[in-house]
Amino acid sequence: MATSYQGELKRKKVSADEAAAKVKSGDWVEYGFGLGQPDLFDRALAGRVQKLERVKIRGCLAMRPRAAAEADPEQRHLVYLSWYFSGLERKMYDRGLAHHTPMNFGEAPDTYRRFIDVDVAVLKTAPMDEHGFFNFGPSVTYHKAISEKARTMIVETDASVPYVFGIENAVHINDVEFVLDAGASAMPELKNPAASAVDRKVAELIAPEIPSGACIQIGIGAMPNAVCELLAVAPIKDLGIHTEMFVDSLVSLYQAGKVTGAHKATNRYQMAYTFAAGSKRMYDFLDRNAACFAGSVDYTNLPHRIMLNDCVISICNAAQIDLTGQACSESAGIRQISGAGGQLQFVRGARDSRGGKSFLCLASTHERDARRASRIVARIDECNIVTTPRTDVMYVVTEYGMVNLKGKSVPERARALISIAHPDFREALERQAREYRLIPRAVF
Repeated sequence: MATSYQGELKRKKVSADEAAAKVKSGDWVEYGFGLGQPDLFDRALAGRVQKLERVKIRGCLAMRPRAAAEADPEQRHLVYLSWYFSGLERKMYDRGLAHHTPMNFGEAPDTYRRFIDVDVAVLKTAPMDEHGFFNFGPSVTYHKAISEKARTMIVETDASVPYVFGIENAVHINDVEFVLDAGASAMPELKNPAASAVDRKVAELIAPEIPSGACIQIGIGAMPNAVCELLAVAPIKDLGIHTEMFVDSLVSLYQAGKVTGAHKATNRYQMAYTFAAGSKRMYDFLDRNAACFAGSVDYTNLPHRIMLNDCVISICNAAQIDLTGQACSESAGIRQISGAGGQLQFVRGARDSRGGKSFLCLASTHERDARRASRIVARIDECNIVTTPRTDVMYVVTEYGMVNLKGKSVPERARALISIAHPDFREALERQAREYRLIPRAVF
């Protein structure tokens, strides 16, 4: 006979104010990742911030404003830290309300288990199922590790959270101290900007490099998603998906009949991911869909797992690349704009995959102080953070072309990258390259 956990659930239910009262001065409070961050609890904690001291909240990719941080603008009582800034967290950072913690995303579960203390963890989940489990929904990432480390584990259940299949994707009521019922609120949606002419040109250069049967990783942003749009109408078949983030364009690619996963070595016939953020259409697609597999981030992102699939194609964005190949993807000088995420790990995993390729995409220019500037530079900006070292970079793509840096000397790299810079900046880049002795006097 199946065990009923309803009595246990009733005993552990608390109000938002009762849950927030579990936080004490000096505590590390874990909000978790993306869609899995609590909202009702956050608002209740904001109401008692002034009664607390030295509280640290740890989150990542917040998709709604964090009320507790907003309630203490001078950070006299509480500080908010994030592993990877969302657009909201970037704005919080610019106002002094958020700080960054560096980490390669795939290392998160091990980092929690080995190095991090969690006094109170509050994670948004689907309501308890018939077996007593609270499903993490499309924010599996490192939430199981959090639940293992938390001294006090609280779940905020929400009926709108999609129920996903996978591993390390749930916490059992026996491992939960308190349950807060948030009812059903619409999941926050993330809308990618429409692809620009530059995005489409970059996509047109990458798409022919992807053969039938390839296993794809798509990063966040309009440019990688433009690649999916092209693949959906290309004469290609039997694609596999092993990615960090599940995005809307993957739904379109699947529904176009381009994705079967028939050639994958891991999760054959399934699309593997660790988190999702996008539209309600995508959340509905993920809900109880056996074609999708949500694994912990060490399952999806560690290079030795990525490489198990043949012909892995990794497509990510970069913000700036210097003439030796160093790629900066997470900051603008000293200003943090995102985080390391999984870029370096997928670049390495694709490299180690048989027949794999990694692509770093960027528009050739951007606007800075109302002036156009080149994203390909002779040397990276002062204090800019290198996300992917030059030794790891493979293909670099702008709207002016694509080059492969593997096996190339510094002079060859400089020449290659100048060739795909915006034409208005090539002469200056070559002059700087000679000044910095990146290109010798002899013809190369």
